[in-house]
Amino acid sequence: MSPYEALRKDHPELFRNDPEGTEILTDPALIRKVRRHARADAARRAAGRSRMRSYWERLRAAVRPVPVGVVSADRFLLHLRDPVRFPDGRTGLYNRILPPPSATPGVVVLPLLGPDGAIVLIEHHRHATREWHWEVARGFGEPGATEEENVARELDEELTTRTDKVISLGELHPDTGLLAHRVKLYAAYVERIGDLERGEGIRQAVSVSLDEAEDMVRNGEITDSFTIAVLYRARLAGLFGERPEEGTGA
Repeated sequence: MSPYEALRKDHPELFRNDPEGTEILTDPALIRKVRRHARADAARRAAGRSRMRSYWERLRAAVRPVPVGVVSADRFLLHLRDPVRFPDGRTGLYNRILPPPSATPGVVVLPLLGPDGAIVLIEHHRHATREWHWEVARGFGEPGATEEENVARELDEELTTRTDKVISLGELHPDTGLLAHRVKLYAAYVERIGDLERGEGIRQAVSVSLDEAEDMVRNGEITDSFTIAVLYRARLAGLFGERPEEGTGA
């Protein structure tokens, strides 16, 4: 049994179909047909190109990705390439990235500092973009951990601080076209900013007002989708007024 077949057997919820949606194919003969067509299409495209192919095209040809199934897997994510039938009847291969089945949802935490609830932003270097980004605290969910434990861990790891009040702000799907991940959004009141986690690429943290944060979104200084989403959710929840009563709201 292939890793893909084993995953489908052990976690059928990851392969559920909707009559009106994109169907994941399970019939072996049809899957083989889809794979043959995908390879034939790739060969035709390669034959039709000139010798002066782009670097990206040459890289794709050299890597020769897995045609179908589990492309890669680690403790953070699964990359699947599913054989599918689209709603219009076409068949093909479709990529998606999932959290491991044992993972809990990731967390995005908006730290609010002191009695005035100033917004804490972290300047974080991200490997994927090779750029610095202004963000709030966030991270993957740890298997077996509660949401409160995940929030506490991220605040401790990135800002060396603790919270005495957590407000749940709902869920977010960061990219429904590719990612199956969902994350939980929170605001957390903190009394201080401690040592920064330099090993994760954090070089500074600042506290700003809501107006200043929204100006940073408006002028393009904040482009991180998680940060923009949690700011908006916190604004809708009315958190930028008086501080709620003490206690945990998660």
